[in-house]
Amino acid sequence: MRRTNHSSLKDKIINLLKNMTLEEKIGQLVQFGSFKELEKQLVHDGEIGSLLNFCGSSEVSDIQREIMRSKCKVPLLIGDDVIHGYKTGFPIPLAESCSFDLELIEETAAVAAREAASEGVNVIFAPMVDITRDPRWGRVAEGAGEDVYYGGEVAKARVRGFQRNDWQDMPHVAACPKHYVGYGASEGGRDYDYTEISDHTLRETYLPPFKAAIDAGASIIMSSFNDFNGPPVSVSRHLINDVLRGELGFEGMVLSDWESVLQSVEHGVSADEYEAALNGLSAGVDMDMNSGIYRSQLPRLAEDGKITLEQIDEAVGRILRVKLLLGKSM
Repeated sequence: MRRTNHSSLKDKIINLLKNMTLEEKIGQLVQFGSFKELEKQLVHDGEIGSLLNFCGSSEVSDIQREIMRSKCKVPLLIGDDVIHGYKTGFPIPLAESCSFDLELIEETAAVAAREAASEGVNVIFAPMVDITRDPRWGRVAEGAGEDVYYGGEVAKARVRGFQRNDWQDMPHVAACPKHYVGYGASEGGRDYDYTEISDHTLRETYLPPFKAAIDAGASIIMSSFNDFNGPPVSVSRHLINDVLRGELGFEGMVLSDWESVLQSVEHGVSADEYEAALNGLSAGVDMDMNSGIYRSQLPRLAEDGKITLEQIDEAVGRILRVKLLLGKSM
């Protein structure tokens, strides 16, 4: 990430917020995983903050130019899973970790980021820093294994590599460590299953790799699908606002995993989409991935007084901060 004067950055965010409508602000909190007629209209109107599963240098350039012609003029974050290389294939992260060569791990991440940037991607949904100790879990391949200290070192190396950004002619890239938190502790190795983690184990085992990634400069964190001693992480005020932002000092934006805020309805924690959107934003999830419930429900929640404009501005401000740090011209 580029070095930025934080006072100047804050002033720029305040000025941007002053000139945005409520619809444009809520649009910044929305990420969609398709690009059909709805998304095209939202780009035209400047009422969307991000796309994923969309790449190609000319295609991304076209939509970035389109949104810069809107009144809002805030570029999109273009996200993608880059797990073990982009065009050039490298060993899976677990295999790379077995090399114990942190310099090489950083270098492969840098190569992958450069290739992704060449097609317009500016957010990489990696590294996965979940500590995993059950080989039955289907996503073990994406992480660095079971050792907490080494997991943190690999997290730092991959964040540094993804965010090396030693070029001027392509989009700069932000890493997005995932999945906060405890996703790798699913009971019986069954994906999405129940997790029960004590405060001691949370702080000794599962938080340190995220702290390492934050210390290495990560400005986006992805919240996970799993429940955590009951409530799902993506609607947990304690885990996101108190622990991640408070204890770990994270100042960046939190992006949900695929529809994980909406899935709180399936968990029985939210009654419907209206309450899920309320719970997600209140917990500190700034950008909702793909479900669309922030776009459909936040205007009514604001009108009903369930959320405040200050809450929306805080979430939008964190997203704008990431975009400014990426060096976007706004």
